[in-house]
Amino acid sequence: MSSWERVVSRGLRLLRLDSIRSKMLVFGILATLIPSFTTAWISYLQNKRSLTEKITGELQSVSAQTAREMDLWVKERLYELRVFASSYEVSENLDRITRGGGAAALARLTDYLRSVHERFADYPELLVVNPRGEAVATTARQATPAHLPANWAAAIRADNAVLGDAYRDDALGKDVVIFAVPIYQTGGRFLGALTAKLDLAAVHHLLRRFAAGATGRVYLITAAGQPLVGSEAEHEALMQRHLDSAVAGWLLEHEGLPLEFTGLQGVRVVASAKRVPHVEWAVLAQVPAAEAFRQVTRLRNVTVLIVAALLVGVGLLAYVLGLLITRPLDRLTRGAAGVAGGDLAVDLPVVGGGELGYVTEVFNDMVARLRDSRRELERLSITDDLTTLFNRRYVMEALANEVRRSRRLEHPFTLLMLDVDHFKEYNDAYGHLAGDAALARVAAILKESTRDVDCAARYGGEEFVILLPETEAAGATETAQRIQARLARDEQVGGKLTLSVGVAQFPEDGESPEELLAGADAALYQAKREGRNRVLRAVR
Repeated sequence: MSSWERVVSRGLRLLRLDSIRSKMLVFGILATLIPSFTTAWISYLQNKRSLTEKITGELQSVSAQTAREMDLWVKERLYELRVFASSYEVSENLDRITRGGGAAALARLTDYLRSVHERFADYPELLVVNPRGEAVATTARQATPAHLPANWAAAIRADNAVLGDAYRDDALGKDVVIFAVPIYQTGGRFLGALTAKLDLAAVHHLLRRFAAGATGRVYLITAAGQPLVGSEAEHEALMQRHLDSAVAGWLLEHEGLPLEFTGLQGVRVVASAKRVPHVEWAVLAQVPAAEAFRQVTRLRNVTVLIVAALLVGVGLLAYVLGLLITRPLDRLTRGAAGVAGGDLAVDLPVVGGGELGYVTEVFNDMVARLRDSRRELERLSITDDLTTLFNRRYVMEALANEVRRSRRLEHPFTLLMLDVDHFKEYNDAYGHLAGDAALARVAAILKESTRDVDCAARYGGEEFVILLPETEAAGATETAQRIQARLARDEQVGGKLTLSVGVAQFPEDGESPEELLAGADAALYQAKREGRNRVLRAVR
């Protein structure tokens, strides 16, 4: 802020109504009292309507966002359970138990469930039940009922999942909800279900993120109006309360529209509801009616003050607004135009305080988030999620660029194509989670064994590619052998996995990306045919 802007701001704060001019202004206010209050009343009515629309919008936004998050939460939990249920440890041991396999199979199945239970705190108890709903194995010392629906066996085959009722589990001392996914043996034979009791405290923490302000509340309710969990401090008696069925029916029939009624705490609230997709649940967002309409009174008072201030000195305010508002708005306009044009280096100075200062700070924060989002999107677009190596798309672009560069400079480079030997057998023996961890470890070894200028990427499945600029085939072969040696010494996968490697050098083994890939791929499969765990160069 310049010196004259600070002087103007200080002058406004020190303004007193004790001069002849001030007395004239007071006379003008008295002379225009009736039209002023008429204007204030009209403004009050308009602002009240706007505030009502704002409250409606906030409740709709909160309920819709929370419903989307709940839908995502349900999908993530079901996905996790399906991953666990697809494990060889679950299906094979359950099959042995049903065929009279004895205590050894039960012990292995129980150990697997407990290992999952230790890693995922949201599951107070995991059970495996047979098609009759009887518990076969559990992470608890003593199995407790799972409260599955009566027709769960038919429903789980049709929908590939079943959601049970929420209830208070006295044995666990927690409010839980039942999720179950089917367990099939190879060939599609239905063996039972992997059933999880999910702690509703996790949903409580999720709801708290979306509660509007200190007095706003968000609840997860059933279609019948039964509350399951809320954003307020956890309360054991919440499930004993019940929303009036007529109120619940109206809210769900008119999703997003606000309604004033007596809430679960016995006070008047304004609320709206939004159904959670794919489940018989809904999100109820509410604020106390007194708190919501208190703003109307405050807004009315502010409107009266604004009208009075306008009557005191329209000319002075117009000049001050030109200084204190127009300039920051111009800066915001130019900044917004720059961002719209793709320039995310905009950083506006925050001049003064108040709403414009806040808007400027929010604008700067928004641009910073856009910059971060762009960088993250760029990273995600070229990175493999599991291994954090570059993905196939990126390495193909890098390979094409390197071919052009090396052709222009007449320099060689080498392409390595690596494949993990017997990876399917490793997956079958240790499970898909262990297989993913093994691929991540192999990727880490590739990073550690290559230079910064090299480009290591996951080509697909258990196949990797390394682009080595300014490197001939002999040097690349040494690099491949060094990777094989480090893999053999690795504590996690050493002795269990090996690598077969194909080598192709530009331009001797190919003058285009396609020829180099084909050559390296042919050499790789020749290495596999000759016994695996070896490095071979392409033959043209």
